[in-house]
Formats: sequence, structure tokens, C-alpha cells
Amino acid sequence: MRYIRAFEVGRPPTSSKYEMHISLKTLKNGPAVRNRLRLPHPVNTSARICVICPPDSPIATTALRAGAKLVGEDVIFDAVKEGRVEFDRCLCHVDSLQKLNKAGLGRILGPKGLMPSSKTGTVVKDVAGAVGGMIGGSEYRERLGVVRMAVGQLGFTPDEMQRNIKVFMEQIKRDISQLSDKISKEIHEVVLSSTNAPGFSLNGTFRSPESPSTQELAVS
Repeated sequence: MRYIRAFEVGRPPTSSKYEMHISLKTLKNGPAVRNRLRLPHPVNTSARICVICPPDSPIATTALRAGAKLVGEDVIFDAVKEGRVEFDRCLCHVDSLQKLNKAGLGRILGPKGLMPSSKTGTVVKDVAGAVGGMIGGSEYRERLGVVRMAVGQLGFTPDEMQRNIKVFMEQIKRDISQLSDKISKEIHEVVLSSTNAPGFSLNGTFRSPESPSTQELAVS
């Protein structure tokens, strides 16, 4: 962390992020690892969340109270078609799914990873719970055999970073274990970097109370 921070000298502690890059041994055309995760110490708590639901309905009111910035149907559909995508995450209530599909926004929101889908858990009944889970949550997706995600701010302590990294790694391992037995994926390399710093390999084991001290490691 000291080396990485040296590359970020003079920058606000919340402007640059620590990023994890997990390289996988995997088939080129196999299914991709993707999921959403709430870290013990959230990295981004300012995400703008959109909820597709009937406007002026109890569902919309609940979504706004939970922290959504944008709710509705036709007004949002028109804005997206005009190129105004003013949100970072998107949920859809089950009652509005048919209307969303008829709007034909997949070609616009799909490439951005914003198209609600039951496969990604973004078509929901419990709007309040889903919005609450997204606030401070992070999404990741394997691309070209690498999973990337921000895991901390420069102002995080080493303990906060360790907890976030361990939770992220454990989730990736669970994602891999839930794939079909016929699909082989293995973690090949783990790299930590930041917005402006180069990558540093983290291949190895996490320290614990039983781990030898750095002085002992230097001696041996």
C-alpha cells in the first residue's frame, strides 16, 4: 500500500481507488464470472440508482425512501432513447418488466451493463431491499479472463483493505465453485493497483496472528 500511495501523492484520498485484478485460467469462450458484492467497507456510496416501476405508486415511494435517485417508466425510457442515461445502476420491479422489454432499451443499456435481468438479480419484488443492497455495493464481471473491481479508497487503513480483499476473493471462489463441473476456472494471479499506480502481485497467503513476523521472513 505504501508503494501504491506514493503514486497518488497530492490527490484527495477519495478520488483514487485501490483496484483488484484477478486473472483466471479459463476457456476463451466459456461463461463469465459476474456478480454483485457489498464489501465490509464500501468504496462507492454515491451511485445513482434507477428503479423502473409505475410512477406515483407505493413502489416508487418506497424506492425513493430507500435511496433511489430516479423512478418511473415512460419518462426514463424516453430519456434513455435520447441518450441521457443519468444513473449508474438500474433495477426493475417485476410489474414493469413487460413494459421495459417492449421499450427496447437492451441495445443501449446492455453494453453498459445496466439492463435489468432476472439472471443478474436486478428484476425484483422487494425494491427497498434491492436498493439498500446496491447502495455501497460493487459489481464485477470477467472480461477476457480478468475480473476487475475497486476494493478500497486511498484513505482506507490496511485492516480495512485486508477485510475487503478477503471478502472479494472468497466471493470469487464461490462464484467459480457454482459453475458447472464441466467448466474449469482457476485463479492464476491476483494484482493490486490504483487509479494511477502500476500493479503489484498479491499471490501468496494473507497474514494471520500465527504468521511469522516480517523480521523472521527477512532472516530466513
